[in-house]
Amino acid sequence: MPYKIEFEIFEGNGGELCKENGEVVYPRNFEALGICAWMYRGDGEKSYQVGQKFRYPDDIGKICPWLLGSMDAVIQVLRFGGTLGWRYEGTPYEKVVNRKGVTTEFVRCIDPASGIVMKITRTEI
Repeated sequence: MPYKIEFEIFEGNGGELCKENGEVVYPRNFEALGICAWMYRGDGEKSYQVGQKFRYPDDIGKICPWLLGSMDAVIQVLRFGGTLGWRYEGTPYEKVVNRKGVTTEFVRCIDPASGIVMKITRTEI
């Protein structure tokens, strides 16, 4: 069965991208500010923010390699019709499993300082 897969930034802080003379100006201490460097850099014109969506596989070049690596196994399971057993009931990460053709998973970035959680949604086409 064919599927559409999307990623959505569910948690994380991109801050507000600053530029000087056309160059990105980076904050001195991302960790202390709780800002993810990937989200901050965004598309080079503005920072990525919670709620921003990306399509798989079209937008993987816009995803941080560390984050993409964290999501890879889940993406592969979803691509081929599988689901993962945990549900996280009663938490903000509670999953949908094939309700009206939609299944969701949540993945935290491997970088503990980034604070990024991506929601991965598989929709039957």
